[in-house]
Amino acid sequence: MWQYTYLAINFFTIIVCFLFSFHPKIKFHKHFKAFIMASSLVAVFFIAWDVWFTKMGVWWFNDRYLIGARLFGLPVEELMFFICIPFSCIFTYFCLDKFFKLDWNSKFEKIFSIASILILLCLSVYFREKIYPFVTFLTTAISIFVLYFILKIKWIGKASFVYLILMPGFLSVNGILTGSGLDSPIVNYNPEEIIGFRIFTIPIEDTVYGYEMILWNLYFFYKFKTKEMEPAN
Repeated sequence: MWQYTYLAINFFTIIVCFLFSFHPKIKFHKHFKAFIMASSLVAVFFIAWDVWFTKMGVWWFNDRYLIGARLFGLPVEELMFFICIPFSCIFTYFCLDKFFKLDWNSKFEKIFSIASILILLCLSVYFREKIYPFVTFLTTAISIFVLYFILKIKWIGKASFVYLILMPGFLSVNGILTGSGLDSPIVNYNPEEIIGFRIFTIPIEDTVYGYEMILWNLYFFYKFKTKEMEPAN
């Protein structure tokens, strides 16, 4: 039964959100196509990153908790992760944005974005000898810069707040993956390539990694969602 552990984590991460997608006051199911297009596009980058780090031994997977099938050297459960986690996050963002006023003051959002970029750049330089924090902090800083200053999105603050709301769920899921409640972790990390500071069993870098992934999923989701609403010629 243990071989279904990672599969079960993916299933329970997505099932409640999936069922509520059909609620008449939410109707998120109408945007499944936009979500699939967005998450698939973003997953290409993160799967490539995952394959790279796995080959380098930055992290690896415990076969005890896997069904055994692999693609690109990754467990199929890990590939599903890049659909299941974004689905739950985008669904939650969609609902909160639909029913609550969460927009930030534009000046405060600009200050937050600039401060985030500078802090992440400083952290990437400070931890440049450790590949996971270096790559994660650097690419997240670049992502925020591109999204806010080049693509001119106006929801960095709102997305950051929603991500904070999602943090207990993120910590629960990632906690199991990194060993909470299990005899050994599903995902193991090379201690030489991480900072070493953990939230329970979760490397702090994972929280930034997840943040960057969700920002890009949101961006492309709303891009494709807007196209869905455009009238056909």
